[in-house]
Amino acid sequence: MKILKFGGKSLANGEGLQKVLAILTDKVLKGEEFAVVVSARGNATDELEDLLAIASKNENYKPLFEKFKAYQQADFPTVDLSEEFTVLEKLFEGVSLIGDYSEKIKDQVLSQGELLSAKLITAILKQKGVNANFADARELIKTDGKFGDAQPIEQVSKKNVVQFFKQHSDKVNIITGFIGSNSKNEATTLGRNGSNYTASLFSNYLNASELQNFTHVDGIYTANPELVEDAKKIDFLSFNEANELANFGATILHAKTIIPLLEKNIPLRILNTFNHENKGTLITSNAGKEGIKTLSVLENVALVNLEGRGLLGKTGVDARIFRVMGDNDISVSIISQGSSERGIGLVVAADKASKAMIELEKEFENDFYSKDVNKISVTDEVSVISIIGQDLSTFHKPYTALIKNKIVPILFNNTVTGKNVSLVVHKSELNRALNVIHGEIFGVSKKINIAIFGHGLVGGTLINQILESADAIEKRKDIRLNVFAIANSKNVLLNKNGVSPNWRNEIQTNGHSYSIDEIIAYAKEHHLENLIAIDNTASAAFVENYIPLIESSFDLISSNKVANTLSYSFYKKLRKVLDDNQKSYLYETNVGAGLPLIDTIKLLHLSGENITKIKGVFSGTLSYLFNNFSAKDVPFSEILKEAIDNGYTEPDPREDLCGNDVGRKLLILARELDLQNEFDEIAIQNLIPEHLREGDVSTFLNKLKEFDPIYAKIKAEQQPNHVLRYIGELSGDLQNDKGNLEVKLVSVPSDTALGGLKGSDSFFEIYTESYGDRPIVIQGAGAGSAVTARGVFGDILRLSDKG
Repeated sequence: MKILKFGGKSLANGEGLQKVLAILTDKVLKGEEFAVVVSARGNATDELEDLLAIASKNENYKPLFEKFKAYQQADFPTVDLSEEFTVLEKLFEGVSLIGDYSEKIKDQVLSQGELLSAKLITAILKQKGVNANFADARELIKTDGKFGDAQPIEQVSKKNVVQFFKQHSDKVNIITGFIGSNSKNEATTLGRNGSNYTASLFSNYLNASELQNFTHVDGIYTANPELVEDAKKIDFLSFNEANELANFGATILHAKTIIPLLEKNIPLRILNTFNHENKGTLITSNAGKEGIKTLSVLENVALVNLEGRGLLGKTGVDARIFRVMGDNDISVSIISQGSSERGIGLVVAADKASKAMIELEKEFENDFYSKDVNKISVTDEVSVISIIGQDLSTFHKPYTALIKNKIVPILFNNTVTGKNVSLVVHKSELNRALNVIHGEIFGVSKKINIAIFGHGLVGGTLINQILESADAIEKRKDIRLNVFAIANSKNVLLNKNGVSPNWRNEIQTNGHSYSIDEIIAYAKEHHLENLIAIDNTASAAFVENYIPLIESSFDLISSNKVANTLSYSFYKKLRKVLDDNQKSYLYETNVGAGLPLIDTIKLLHLSGENITKIKGVFSGTLSYLFNNFSAKDVPFSEILKEAIDNGYTEPDPREDLCGNDVGRKLLILARELDLQNEFDEIAIQNLIPEHLREGDVSTFLNKLKEFDPIYAKIKAEQQPNHVLRYIGELSGDLQNDKGNLEVKLVSVPSDTALGGLKGSDSFFEIYTESYGDRPIVIQGAGAGSAVTARGVFGDILRLSDKG
């Protein structure tokens, strides 16, 4: 025989009730032997509690009661439920007259929900020709006299159940869950979610082959799928793991459900009423594979903190705390001596927190005078996340992921076995914390949420590269790149699930004006974790957003050179904010586009290597100009016009020719070596004749030939077999606070590495003490939207791999 249990959502009017009836009639047709335990239908228990509260205040409860009756009767007006309705009516009338009610009255009221449910199901099944029988658990499950949370008296209850089923073995018994009765035959309840406990007891007493618990989900998940979209169904769990889940907030199980099943080794299967083909989650005594199984959540809790110098190391403190809790019927789910340096934290039900604080203040009154205790307080709006199966040896991984996302647990502890860890977090951070932990520890992809600012050549290319590569990266690295925001200087496109390949059209049709605060708020509202902001603008104004983004848990990536070339004081301030918030700022493309230049210099410097000089061709545009001008016997203006026509220069070529861009790149490298140079200390040779530096772009473009005599002369005055190169050079004693920074046009032998440069390649020589006269050479494409975008993409993957 199997015991089937159906919850309130499964029995709700409409699809739920029809599904339950279909499941039961199908099993009857197949000749299966089973009994059914039912909860109150829909939200009946909560509604009955609300009615009690209204009646006790002598308010008009009757409209709500009529609504309750209409729902319970619903589409089955011929089913006689008058007895239960009459009982409820008399009870509410009495409560309204007295203006109060006892726990005994409350149990009488709440028990009617299950009675209505079982009677209705029984009657409908009979109408369908099923030999169904109504089983009132008040006559079978005998309990102690504790109303609201009664304990079954096992011997008597078992005898009653076995005897009842002998008499009705040929019928489909529909049993009321949640309720029993005491020695005076007064209705008692087994605690909230007690219908699961009823089903477990019947399974034990009848030696059932399996308990099937039908709910509104496919089984037990690695986390609540309503909170974590990536949650995966667990096929198998052990009783011990299920018990931990129940104790730490899994609403699908009752904390007492497991023990009766464990005693008889009766499997428990969690199934979905609305998806009957799914095999659900099977819970057995088999231990199965060790490891983290799931995350469970305790809500409606509060943290009670005791702080004082005399608490730690003082004998008897814990005993006094638990005596207070026991005397006042307050259950403590977690206790930890880690909520402060000299404190003890207790997690209790939210509605018991004030009582706990008051009673503890009474108990420790003398300790306040001796200064052993200086504060007892309550932190409301908290939740508990329990990682079931978490070993402390690997706990650093989810903990580090939380810190990286600026979620700092208020308190944590582990069980005696060391296989479960519970964290107390602020309720406002619960959803994001769950997603961060889940993404870190389970075999699902770690989600990286990206906001991209600037979608010109580099930004647009990057967005398309991400969208085209996302699936392959997820398969290869278990990292899911999710571009949730694309913005230009005016509008933003937001989509928490990620933008589509049609993003260019969507930002025109659905984009709207924005502030950086709106994007930060959007990420917070949708609990987005592992945030990265990417600056593909060339804007000095946008740099002002860096600090608010960092302080709101964003890591930064930038192809924009401005932030690293502002004043040295801002440079240091930005680094301090990054350190304070434990965030990263990557900008590999600031100097060499896609070349691994900054990373190389950082590693050399971090290792203690003494870098003595850096020089090279920093601009792909100027590399193209002078490589071709040196190799061809043509005027300089012709090469310059060719570069302009091919899109190698900025719209105003003077931005390239003035040398400031090379100067900024050189300054960035200097600051990587902890040098404190400012931009105005760089000696920059401006390639533009002085009389052409002012005026509009079109006028300048009409006067390009005026470059020719100047550069023809420079070219002619070189030594034989020499070529022109426009370089940046960092030299001097680089162990001091400042170095010598020069940007200049030089003539070098054509048979050297620098002299042999071709096309628009960038070229860098890094001289160090260890390498002597043989520099480290980095050469390759140093410009171009695709190359720069790929470099930014590399920074994204570096950040994604961290932690």
